[in-house]
Amino acid sequence: MNKTFAVATLGCKVNQYESSVITGMFENRGYQAVEFGQQADIYLINTCTVTHLSDRKSRQLIRRAVRANPNALVIVTGCYAQTSPNEILAIEGVNLVVGTVDRDKIVDFAEKAQGSTVVLNYVREIDQNIKFKELPAQVVTGRERAFLKIEEGCSNYCSYCIVPFARGPQRSRSFKDSLNQAKNLVEAGFKEIVLTGIHLGSYGSDLGSETNLNSLINSIIKIPGLSRLRLSSLEPMDITPALIDTIASQKGICHHLHIPLQSGDDQVLKNMRRNYSINEYKRVIKQIRERIPGIALTTDVMVGFPGETDQQFYNTCNLIKEISFSRLHVFKYSRRRGTPAAEFDFQIHPSVKEERSNILLALSRKLARDYASLHLGTIQEVLVEGSYNKKSGFDEGLTDNYQRVLFPSVFNKRGEIVNVKIESLQGENLSGTIV
Repeated sequence: MNKTFAVATLGCKVNQYESSVITGMFENRGYQAVEFGQQADIYLINTCTVTHLSDRKSRQLIRRAVRANPNALVIVTGCYAQTSPNEILAIEGVNLVVGTVDRDKIVDFAEKAQGSTVVLNYVREIDQNIKFKELPAQVVTGRERAFLKIEEGCSNYCSYCIVPFARGPQRSRSFKDSLNQAKNLVEAGFKEIVLTGIHLGSYGSDLGSETNLNSLINSIIKIPGLSRLRLSSLEPMDITPALIDTIASQKGICHHLHIPLQSGDDQVLKNMRRNYSINEYKRVIKQIRERIPGIALTTDVMVGFPGETDQQFYNTCNLIKEISFSRLHVFKYSRRRGTPAAEFDFQIHPSVKEERSNILLALSRKLARDYASLHLGTIQEVLVEGSYNKKSGFDEGLTDNYQRVLFPSVFNKRGEIVNVKIESLQGENLSGTIV
């Protein structure tokens, strides 16, 4: 009987992509994947360290795996493993720690650890001259959406952010390999590809003057059989007029952009070491909406950055209302050891962060409902993801502008694009019937 393994993933879409690749690597060696809640011979936890909460959730998952099967091999990888390996090594029951490099060897490391009586630590410092390392290509058929990682690392060093320390400097996957992998995914049956990276908009800056995100998008979208191409998070100053024109003119590029704001106050942005002003951010939003009416714009907002005053927070609230995003991702500032902001004066009390977070979460719910309501009475193309829940009798899927739609279940349509007439709102989601 094949040995079983289970993977738990925390954090961003890049982590999701990497977990799917690692899963394929284990399966190619004869291991059988099971759900993380089931008993397994091997547990792998792909961690996140963007906040203290991420660290705590990572530790909880590690301990959950150890409790589930004390005799299992427990592997910990990802950003928390890279930045704080000693904290993980101190958790009883961990057998193997691998950071964010050398994960192409993770199955070999796992098989070595199975015969070891000591905990193995393969975390090493990230070389600042490191090149993009391609994990072994894994393609699984029959899924509706595929993530394609085309960039790794970040060289911006925002004052609050631990990610450059966890992921290393910016580096790009080669144009040829990115395009070939996209073709492989389409041939495997995927209807939608999501381009991901830690600093996606910087793609190609290390590859030569003719290669950039816009040139890659223009090549990928021409692949026969690809229905949708979605972009994950883009920094505002990476969104060029040429990129906007491509999104506006090329059929199949999803009309949804996630553009981190972080703060609606210029002084806070300066303290964060963000490379734009409020006016520059608003100019980018104006250019996008002029070329792509109705586009969904979502954003990240941080509350409780050191020194953030009530007035600066209200400035953020007012800007969010002015721009009228379709949804917010709200983060409470988390002090990350080794980052400049961790040493700033005037750290904000947790209760103030909580209050500000709740205000923005309520605003996000209103914005999401307002944007969703614009679709009532329209017919939307929806990529079917599967059952909403087993008892509901409804399937669910996403529109190209990132609206979740519920509709009566249809047999064997997962991974297909169907037309749905939008009839009502269910919270922040849409509901309708296939036409």
